[in-house]
Amino acid sequence: MARAAIMVGDDLWQSIRDEALRTAVADPVFGKAVAGAILAHDDFTAVLADLIGRRLGGSVSERERFTEFSLKALRAQPDLIAAAGRDLQAITRRDPAIAGLLPPLLHFKGYVALQAWRVSHWLWRHDHHDVALLFQNEASNVLQVSIHPAANVGSAVYLDHATGIVIGAAAVIGDEVTILQNVSIGRGSELPTRSPRIGRGVFIGAGATILGDVSIGEFARIGADAVVTSDVPGGCTAVGNPARLTNCPEPASVA
Repeated sequence: MARAAIMVGDDLWQSIRDEALRTAVADPVFGKAVAGAILAHDDFTAVLADLIGRRLGGSVSERERFTEFSLKALRAQPDLIAAAGRDLQAITRRDPAIAGLLPPLLHFKGYVALQAWRVSHWLWRHDHHDVALLFQNEASNVLQVSIHPAANVGSAVYLDHATGIVIGAAAVIGDEVTILQNVSIGRGSELPTRSPRIGRGVFIGAGATILGDVSIGEFARIGADAVVTSDVPGGCTAVGNPARLTNCPEPASVA
């Protein structure tokens, strides 16, 4: 569902509730699930915390624990909720198969994995390292997305299909980045070890690997199964193993 402007705060929450109410009326069977996941909560923060708890917790006690930690982080830093809203709306803008906010919120594991990472990152920065790593481990086990709590990820990020994604501790991911399945972003073998920096608006195709002290410029595209170990200028496309540049806005070459 295309939108001319990004909705924030109460507007986004009201749109989610309105969509949930319409769904509950149209499909009474699924409506029970929607009522428990959306309509039973007072705000978007509570919905997200419950969603993370439901997906990561294998038992009632584990669900409650993950939900409690998530609520603590999300209420302590409202920016996390704003980023979660931008992530959700990014899916509706970039995925032509999506016609609303509710399907990606309830069903896309890449979305919940990213929000679980946001909680783990907050925990990591507040010296709750063991709990942060627990979030990473469970997201990896259950959702098949492993993002180290120490990584840095922007907002309006879309993890599409989100199976087999690995992002290392020192990686930096900019705003509006799209990452498909089976992508690895992490440090190389050189010393001192450094990790990639992914610029705004970058698209990373399925099976791509980006390693080491490299910079991927804004709005670059990384092709499926490409192996990138050198910088990619903004606007260029990198394809192949080892990656070579094509479709650059001006002449450029891989060093």
